[in-house]
Amino acid sequence: MKRSLRAVAAAGLLAAGSIAAVTFGGTASADTQICEQYGSTTIQNRYVVQNNRWGTTARQCINVTGTGFEITTQQGSSPTNGAPVSYPSVYFGCHYTNCSPGTNLPIQVSRISKATSSITYKYVSGATYNASYDIWLDPSPKRDGVNQMEIMIWLNRQGPIQPIGSPVGNATIDGRRWEVWRGSNGSNNVISYLAPSAISSANLNLLAFITDTRNRGAITNSWYLTSVQAGFEPWRGGAGLGVTSFSASVNGGGSTTPPPSSPPPSNAACTVKYTRASAWNNGFTADVTITNRGSRTINGWNLTYNLPTGQQVTNAWNATVTQNGSAVSARNVSFNGSIAPGGTASFGYEAKLSGTYSSPTRFSLNGVACSRA
Repeated sequence: MKRSLRAVAAAGLLAAGSIAAVTFGGTASADTQICEQYGSTTIQNRYVVQNNRWGTTARQCINVTGTGFEITTQQGSSPTNGAPVSYPSVYFGCHYTNCSPGTNLPIQVSRISKATSSITYKYVSGATYNASYDIWLDPSPKRDGVNQMEIMIWLNRQGPIQPIGSPVGNATIDGRRWEVWRGSNGSNNVISYLAPSAISSANLNLLAFITDTRNRGAITNSWYLTSVQAGFEPWRGGAGLGVTSFSASVNGGGSTTPPPSSPPPSNAACTVKYTRASAWNNGFTADVTITNRGSRTINGWNLTYNLPTGQQVTNAWNATVTQNGSAVSARNVSFNGSIAPGGTASFGYEAKLSGTYSSPTRFSLNGVACSRA
């Protein structure tokens, strides 16, 4: 899966001659070469650099300096209509339990007063890749596993590749115009901001991108920022690509009370019909129908909403339903992942009830607010 860090030394992956040097959470002083699949080290006693070769068995090595890293060997390749082979990157925060030294992440979005980052990239020709800055968020202060929301800032792309999903409009952030894409990779929702031309260095207002994502209904102020990461996703080639400098800072002190959410637009591209089908003293069943009001087929869906206090899902059908606190995520199963324009998908579940029953009021499909049917 994407961007995974695992403890692999015990699995016998440190075969003789397979790497020049590898560190697991150490500190890079002089240049350090990492060829191990998920090897990592720290720089400036503040950031983690990771090789993160998650999509291929072919060899990849990075040379880590005091301020960044460079890909020295990249032998993997992947079809451009699929996933990249890796995400060598430098990050601040927590990623698969590997937290950068002294980080204050995860931090609730409502508590962030300022979040900025500076980045300088080194590009090469003749390769297929993107230069991607990732912002990861989750409804819980998660330090392990996959987060539910990924913001990708594409500062450069080379070759016939594109962000996940489809374009949904434009946004002006940090004085730049970005093409906005939305979609899901099956594990998490993704909103991507695609630069119209290559950007080799930038001072990013990360909070502005988070705010734009929140305003699109993909997250709320109660979610948590868990990490920010800068690196490359190569499909073919990539030796010589590098991050020559990186810094990131997230300041607390923001409001602890989230502002009221705007109601979903009446012309939303999806509608949700939510019905309590049956009820008893301490439980009920619910039927949910999603209608695609857009002009494009939805391939893979994730419906998110909050259940009122006292309601807990116990089992479900025609969807994989998970609940964290009040937050519910319902993902399609193998046979109902596509919804044609005007088409529907339905699922249901049984839930425990404590107190008075009420229905959820706000729904988002793949990060897009839906109206009630």
